[in-house]
Amino acid sequence: MPLPSRVSDLTSFDLLLSVAKLGSIGRAAAAHQMSQPAASARLRQLEHHLGVRLLEREARGARLTTVGELVAGWAQPVVDRAADLEAGIAAVRVDRHTHLRIAASLTVAEYLLPRWLIALRAADPDTVTALSCGNSAEVARQVLAGEAEIGFIEGPKVPGGVQAREVARDELAVVVAPSHAWARRRRVRAAQLATTPLISREPGSGTRLAWEQAMRELLGVDLAEPILEVSSTTAIKAAVMGGIGPAVLSVRAVTAELTAGTLVRLAVPGLDLTRRLRAIWPAGHDLQGPARDLLTITLRSADG
Repeated sequence: MPLPSRVSDLTSFDLLLSVAKLGSIGRAAAAHQMSQPAASARLRQLEHHLGVRLLEREARGARLTTVGELVAGWAQPVVDRAADLEAGIAAVRVDRHTHLRIAASLTVAEYLLPRWLIALRAADPDTVTALSCGNSAEVARQVLAGEAEIGFIEGPKVPGGVQAREVARDELAVVVAPSHAWARRRRVRAAQLATTPLISREPGSGTRLAWEQAMRELLGVDLAEPILEVSSTTAIKAAVMGGIGPAVLSVRAVTAELTAGTLVRLAVPGLDLTRRLRAIWPAGHDLQGPARDLLTITLRSADG
């Protein structure tokens, strides 16, 4: 669907957030490298476009109105996601002057890496990155082949030939469509899941490997063959919502759908679905330069 006209100008919303943070239009204008009159005009245009008063302009600065605070609160995650989008797009643009080649699993690439890349850009403004996405097995292959200086994987085991550091924790969720027979009671037994064909990622996916290992550790049995295998998280969610069957996905990937009620999360008593996300690089080699800086950023984020 077309982006609604009232929210298409993200720069103006970002400027409003800066006024809220810095306390004046002048300081916000300086932060955005524009003149104060230009910033003031842009904010007035935003107020006119929205049909609400966002700012109380005072002699010594400006503060948000009650409505302005509401709008700023709604705008913050949208602006944050726009910054993530910019960082991600910049990373996947392969450049002949690339300084850092990164390989990452889909969950890490979509939900964690953009923030890390923003921090890396702040620390090393001249660093150009190239990002390659794939499942965890493919990420390990690229690192071992020297096609990436550092990789990020989701699998339960550390591949041979690499060093690894945990950089984050993740949790998997069993999800079904609201119309599914299991949705009403919002729980399912692990033994029942073991015999149910699921919509699944392809072999080599970290999500699939983590799920299969958790079920083997609990039940000690082989799982039913998937009803459908796809390599796209978006396609899996669409298939689940279409009623094809249950799936297991990262909680990070289904937060919006769970909130909207288009997917239902099921509890599985006795099953631990937490997993470790790891940075990997070739064994016997110390990370240098931007790769080392990126690892430091991810570890700092994990500690925080």
